[in-house]
Order: sequence, then structure tokens, then C-alpha cells
Amino acid sequence: MRDLIVTENITLDGVIEAADWFNVANAEGVDQSDITEALNAHMASSDAVLFGRVTFEQMRGYWPNQTDDTSGVTDHLNKATKYVVSSTLEAPEWANTVILRGVDEIRAVQDQPGKDIVATGSIQLVHALIAADLVDEYRLFVYPAVEGKGERLFAEALEIPVLRLVETRPFNSGVVLLRYRRS
Repeated sequence: MRDLIVTENITLDGVIEAADWFNVANAEGVDQSDITEALNAHMASSDAVLFGRVTFEQMRGYWPNQTDDTSGVTDHLNKATKYVVSSTLEAPEWANTVILRGVDEIRAVQDQPGKDIVATGSIQLVHALIAADLVDEYRLFVYPAVEGKGERLFAEALEIPVLRLVETRPFNSGVVLLRYRRS
């Protein structure tokens, strides 16, 4: 069975909506090689990504057009199987994309052979994955910022599973990776 991993960039107060705080790690002169190394290791352990429609369309509009990306993200996303959960999307217009009509179809994807499946962004979908108890691991890149308002990873109505910390890794930029697995 393939693991379903939620990877999110998140503030100290739990906000995942990208805003100015997301640029903290990208400040001029900050060595990003350690984060790039971690991301490359995560990409090497996965062969599929999972998006909601809105995030998928944003990604589709950006990543396939990148020609000078040295991070490896463009290559990974273009090669990986992309699953998009949508009741309205008809033509994905991005190679290796499979449309799923609901969260209930994800368990069948997990049962297929392969590497990890990574969900990122897609907060409505991630909330549905948490509610359906489908998430095996959370990889949270915690940014040294407090937003105060915005969409949060763990919404009030969600029953949060018992988690155990499996990795803590600080980066040069002040970002910290926290990895939790379902107990």
C-alpha cells in the first residue's frame, strides 16, 4: 500500500495560505541548498502527486512552462502521475494526469503499486483526506512567521488523528521541517 503524504508550507500559527511570509526562506543571500536537498529526497520517494482542481490549475499554469528550474520540481511534476480530484474538470491538459471524481477513489490509488503519493496545497482536498483518515504522514515546512488569519491545515471541525514525530530538521533559512506519522 502506498503512503499518502501531505506536504505543506505552514506558518508557526498553522496558516497554509501562501502570502508574504512564504518569501522569508527565499531572502537574498540565504543558502537554499539544504531545503533543495530535502525536497529532492522527498521527490525521489514519490511518483505521484494529488491536487484539488484549483491547485492543479495553478500548478498546470506555472510548472510546465518553467525552462530554467534547477530545483528538479519541474522535471518531477512533468514525469509524475498527477491525480486531480474534481467533479468538473474534463480535459486536464497536462501529461500523466488522471482525474478522480471524489475522495473515495483515492484509496484505490493507494492500493496500486508504486511510491508515495504527495498532496500539497489543495486545502479543501486535504481537509477531506484528513476527515476520511487517508493521510499516513504530514511533512510540514514551518516558516518563522505568524500570519494571524487564513486557511489552517487543521480546521476546527476535523478530528485529528494521533500523530508521532518522526523527524525534525532545521534549515539555514529558519524554516523547520516537522514530519509526523499516524500512530
